[in-house]
Amino acid sequence: MPNKSRARGQGARQTARQLDITGGHIPRLLIRMAAPASVGFLFNTLYNVIDTYWGGQFSTDVLASLSLSFPVFLILLSAGMGIASGTSALIANALGGGSRERAYLYQGQAIGLSVAVAAVLIVPMILSLRSIFTFMGAEPALLDTAFRYSSILVGGSVFFIINAVFNASLTARGDTKTYRNFLILGFLLNIGLDPLLMFGLDIGGFTLIPPMREAGIALATILIQAVGSVYLGRKMIQAGGLGPGPDTASSPAADTAAPAPSRLGLLRPRLEYWREIGGQGAPAALNMAAMALGTFVITSFVARFGTSAVAAYGAALRIEQIALIPTIGLNIALATMVGQNNGAGRLDRVRQSYRTSLLFGLILMAFILTPVLLFGRSLIGLFTSDSRIISIGLRYLYIQGITFYSYVLMNQSNSIMQGLKRPGMIMWIGLYRQIAAPFLVFSLLTTAAGLGVDGVWWGLVIVNWTAALFTLWWSRRLLRIAEERSPLFSARPPDHARPPLSSRAAAPGGLPAGFPCIAAEGCREEEEV
Repeated sequence: MPNKSRARGQGARQTARQLDITGGHIPRLLIRMAAPASVGFLFNTLYNVIDTYWGGQFSTDVLASLSLSFPVFLILLSAGMGIASGTSALIANALGGGSRERAYLYQGQAIGLSVAVAAVLIVPMILSLRSIFTFMGAEPALLDTAFRYSSILVGGSVFFIINAVFNASLTARGDTKTYRNFLILGFLLNIGLDPLLMFGLDIGGFTLIPPMREAGIALATILIQAVGSVYLGRKMIQAGGLGPGPDTASSPAADTAAPAPSRLGLLRPRLEYWREIGGQGAPAALNMAAMALGTFVITSFVARFGTSAVAAYGAALRIEQIALIPTIGLNIALATMVGQNNGAGRLDRVRQSYRTSLLFGLILMAFILTPVLLFGRSLIGLFTSDSRIISIGLRYLYIQGITFYSYVLMNQSNSIMQGLKRPGMIMWIGLYRQIAAPFLVFSLLTTAAGLGVDGVWWGLVIVNWTAALFTLWWSRRLLRIAEERSPLFSARPPDHARPPLSSRAAAPGGLPAGFPCIAAEGCREEEEV
């Protein structure tokens, strides 16, 4: 009897750890993965609010340094985010196809690649900071402040990149709770660390911590990221990211036939894996870099209509970003669903996941957009009492309300491309949406059509919706091509006619019995036999 109770307890813990992504109920899986991710990114936004608050408490120069440094840091961070995005897609496909040993290799190689990329980029970036800020128009008095803040942040960016790669392994397995927990912890730590390091600590006339001003904000962030590296790394290993761990050893889905690889061996550089991860992640990295450059493009057009327009854009943009946070979780959940089911050859589930996620996104936007439009004036009033700024910002929200769902379409379709391991178009759409189209459309609407700053707002509607509709068409095209090439798709029985994943015996190559070989890495050996 005790043994049966213990077995039931282990089974319950295992069920909580291992989501049946290739066979479970799709809407429930999307919600279980999306909800924690969305909560985490809400706290990440609040984290930045804390930085902004304490920076403003010290001086306007410190606040300006934070704003000036963000696009520069985002460009550096885009390299790490690209590696993480590519790694998550590759690991998800390998897991879905039953090739756990290949998933271990992707994780180990991604860690090594991320450290190498950080080592190559960090020093040149630090040496270039003053020149970059001068080019951006920073006044001489602001250069030293911006450099002190940015040099620490850039120097410690390796922790950001490694954390993203650790999280890639967890996300590919359907675990979005661990990163959520880290983001909540980071927010709470930042509340205390920011003022402590900025203003210092004296006890009885003895200085324990000297005041570091803006450098204290940056150092607090790096310390929190370092704590995150320990926590996320430990969780990644427990989940089996670098070989069977305590959370996977008893899983019926575990590949017991594969020998446990050496963790040090997984970290040894293998150029073919670096090329594959780089090829998968480069489009996402370049898209993120284009987003940073796109910020300059939009701001440059808005700035032509005065400081009130710039202030209104900044306030309204913060509201828009917070409103879109719930959809971030859906993007992450869909990418995992697509990756694992594509690896398993379950393209029927890929299509169903895509449709369900788009529907969820539409429902979310309906619920979110209503209060944003109804209470827009009060929301912008949280940032300023200037009636002109509020008026301009309110028009931005009213016009941008038309384009909210376009972001859902674009990001969900990007998840399809990433999960199908066909991400190349993501980069070109990003360059169109962030750089090429704005220059043309904004110029026509603001000057030729005489719409003034409203021309920028309507230009965003046109640019975003054209990009969204093309992205939707392209991702559906890729999915249709994948289905046409799949010998399994047309013959596969529906989910309700199939036994659960845990009851299927493993076939050669790591796939459950009855699965013909398609698109899964683990099938190559079976095909050769």
